[in-house]
Amino acid sequence: MGLTYFKRFRMDYDLTHSVPESAPVPPGYDLVPYSTDLIREHATAKFQSFRCELDANVFPCLGRRDGCLKLMREITSRAGFVPEATWLCRYHDCETGTMQPIGTIQGLQFEGWGAVQNLGIDPAHRSRGLGSVLLCRAARGFREAGLRRMYLEVTTDNTAAIRLYERLGFKCAKVVYKAAEVAGV
Repeated sequence: MGLTYFKRFRMDYDLTHSVPESAPVPPGYDLVPYSTDLIREHATAKFQSFRCELDANVFPCLGRRDGCLKLMREITSRAGFVPEATWLCRYHDCETGTMQPIGTIQGLQFEGWGAVQNLGIDPAHRSRGLGSVLLCRAARGFREAGLRRMYLEVTTDNTAAIRLYERLGFKCAKVVYKAAEVAGV
């Protein structure tokens, strides 16, 4: 194990003028507002979304099922948790007849800002506009909670996510570095 630094962008969005618009939810998918009985589904969606991604190196809890559940419990128990900005995306699997959790976003209030936590979509369900839909719902939730600005952080190597955020109107505000212990470094 060795210490390495990951370069990340902090990207901001001003909610005073408008909230980003998104396409409708594609057929076969449902968006579900936060409820305490959905924490395990959020954790499952988070694990499926991040387990094989670079962010699992930056934040090792994202690479483990139990780590994702612990993280969801921590986020939702914080004083600044914003339920209105926390959404779950499910996919209706016609073969099994079940609803599978495939996407999640959580929101916190931090120093007067809405702070996006862990926007993730299962890789098998990407490129359908679901990340955009979740982010737009979170933005509306922050605005409903009375917040005027929101931000998120993204690892600079995650170019697809950066393109999405820029397309929705987020601006790069600063560069931050996250230290992490990584095997083989």
